[in-house]
Amino acid sequence: MSDELPWYVAPLPDALEEFGLRFAWIVVAINLLGTGFGFWYYRWQFTQTPVVMWPFVPDSPMATLLIALAIACWKLGRSNEYLNALAFFGCIKLGLWTPYVLLAFFPFYGTQHPAMYNFLFWSHLAMVVQAFVIHRFSDFPVRAIALATGWYTFDLIVDYFYPIIGEPHHTVLPVGDYEFYLGVPALHIAAAGAVVLTIVPVFLALTTRVKTLERGHTL
Repeated sequence: MSDELPWYVAPLPDALEEFGLRFAWIVVAINLLGTGFGFWYYRWQFTQTPVVMWPFVPDSPMATLLIALAIACWKLGRSNEYLNALAFFGCIKLGLWTPYVLLAFFPFYGTQHPAMYNFLFWSHLAMVVQAFVIHRFSDFPVRAIALATGWYTFDLIVDYFYPIIGEPHHTVLPVGDYEFYLGVPALHIAAAGAVVLTIVPVFLALTTRVKTLERGHTL
């Protein structure tokens, strides 16, 4: 199936896709372990955030939970397109945003916590790899893309621009939000990446949908 889609929406070798699907339950288990670690990682930030805004705090753990559920539902024969789209968007956005921020603020984090730095960097890139397997069991219908776009756009707004309650709910940065770095406030650097990476999965999901339709697949 991958060779029927453009390389930029299905960049993984078929063998890697097949490997991931063959060992789907192991992938689900790994993602659930990552989700548990992620919620533990955010434990301090939860204590500083009003309970009503907790869903907007653990972005990466929610993405790994969503893809675990998406793969599990597919394996059980109950694939859900809304879940698939949310998982795809989350793993693309957060899987790329975290390495982007880690690279941008390397002097403040990478040199002080090299083991955690490498774990976060490579584990988040693995989220992106997983996302590019979802096209094997998802049609990416427009209604599902619309839901995922709406959710992650709203999440972007409360994270960086209008928190509604309390302070912005983005992941705590290794420097102060308004400490200048590379000539601009750190918050702006993080927000710029988040804006771009909210747009990218919209393009990829819609392109997958369009290219699949163009090749005459029944959706």
